[in-house]
Amino acid sequence: MKYGKPINPETPFEELLISSYKDGMIAYMHAHPEAFDEAATLAVTDKQPYAWRSAWLLWSCLTPNDARIKKHLNKFIRYIPAAQENQKRELLKIALSMKLSERQESRLFDISIDLWKDISKDPSIRMMAFRMLLKISEKYPELKTELLLLADEHYLKTLSPGIRHSIRRLITQLSKENSGQ
Repeated sequence: MKYGKPINPETPFEELLISSYKDGMIAYMHAHPEAFDEAATLAVTDKQPYAWRSAWLLWSCLTPNDARIKKHLNKFIRYIPAAQENQKRELLKIALSMKLSERQESRLFDISIDLWKDISKDPSIRMMAFRMLLKISEKYPELKTELLLLADEHYLKTLSPGIRHSIRRLITQLSKENSGQ
């Protein structure tokens, strides 16, 4: 019993999320476009493990700036702080694939700063938060200097070796871009 309670699916979609492999879930989503809204609704609930799996499946089915997500995006962004860890990561991944409004960027910047600075968070969540910060800084280059300050060793030491290496590569690239301005 993961999550401290029995997993009892209430809908065929929930059953799919716990009984199918990724390819089968993606095929289902393509065959049943009406399931997209159910997945989006479920992705921002505390009904685990369905919520994070639903967010993961949505991300797995998306195209860049997917029109099907646009009507759900604000709800996804608002839910990130309350989401469970796996869910946070998947919702950030969805947001990374979307074109964002200034208001969405502002909210995501604040959320991502908080996630990045919380060294107790899972390294994969912090990596997604850092990527979001980088994405936003592409549109607002004046933020790049602030990001470099957040690249202090204090924030890197708790990351796994692979993620630390990836972040350092991103920081090196950011430094080069910033010094070239």
